[in-house]
Amino acid sequence: MSDTAPGGLVERYDLVVFDLDGVIYLIDQPVPGAVDAVSRLHQRGRRIAFATNNASRRSAEVADLLTGMGVPATSDEVLTSAAAAAEVLRDRLPAGAAVLVVGAEALRAEVRAAGLRPVARADEEPAAVVQGYGPQVGWVDLAEASLAVRAGAYWVATNTDRTLPSARGPLPGNGSLVAALATALGRDPDLVVGKPQPALFRTAAHRTGATRPLVVGDRLDTDIAGAVGAGLDSLLVLTGVSSVADLLAAPATMRPTYVAFDLAGLTDPAQVVGVPDGARAANGAAPTGWTMARDGAGLRLAGAGDPLAALALLCDAAWSAGSVPTVTADSAAAREALHRLRLAG
Repeated sequence: MSDTAPGGLVERYDLVVFDLDGVIYLIDQPVPGAVDAVSRLHQRGRRIAFATNNASRRSAEVADLLTGMGVPATSDEVLTSAAAAAEVLRDRLPAGAAVLVVGAEALRAEVRAAGLRPVARADEEPAAVVQGYGPQVGWVDLAEASLAVRAGAYWVATNTDRTLPSARGPLPGNGSLVAALATALGRDPDLVVGKPQPALFRTAAHRTGATRPLVVGDRLDTDIAGAVGAGLDSLLVLTGVSSVADLLAAPATMRPTYVAFDLAGLTDPAQVVGVPDGARAANGAAPTGWTMARDGAGLRLAGAGDPLAALALLCDAAWSAGSVPTVTADSAAAREALHRLRLAG
């Protein structure tokens, strides 16, 4: 179906960078197939990395969490936004420089491991402020950070995720706290490390010496946008946040290179499809067995074939038109495909 290498999509790349929540696990349970997918990559000797915006855990803690779920991982394979932020500051500041840390103990530990001195007060004259999520972050922390930034400290945010997942539903994330400080200061951070900014992916590639990484994610607005911003190929898996409807509406800055229902698409060429850039017309017959015709402002899908092949046609049509069309089915197979894609049909 796809134009991937015979041994699977991963054969084209020298590093696979995974997002975590929605790709490897959902809150505290592994995504179906994730354990097998990661194990297969290890067995093939493929280099992998786990990149997360979470700044409240150190790499070793994340690796232990994954291993406890049955997903094989080492601390060297895990890159958190806390570690990436500390590396950025290490490269920018002299050894031993004071850094005001707003966040969890994991962020302070990463700053310390980078050879810098974590502090908590503006009167300690920090050269930089690094802000990450921590459940105990409060007004006093934000006040000290505000004073330090106004005094000239370089302000780094580990990420700007507005919410974070929980069993009770979305809760305020680091982005909400960054927004509070930005409102007080009247400006944004000097640097955001986490997705959708490209720094996290670039750091992962730099650590491993990779020259052709593939980013795997479930969110168009963070994982895929970050890959596009970094100039990297990406695979969207439909196991988490972003849906097919979201994909059809995605602007060019959030469009993946490939789409798969799950991580099987990494090694099985029949389980992944390359999505077009909108340059080809979607009308008429396709060699996949599907036909697509315009019906006013909508589209009519007919024929039979793999649902992912139909998705490639739909992406082409939607991205070429610059709008999300209503899609209807003209055959039983088309209705089944649209149902699998969770589109009305």
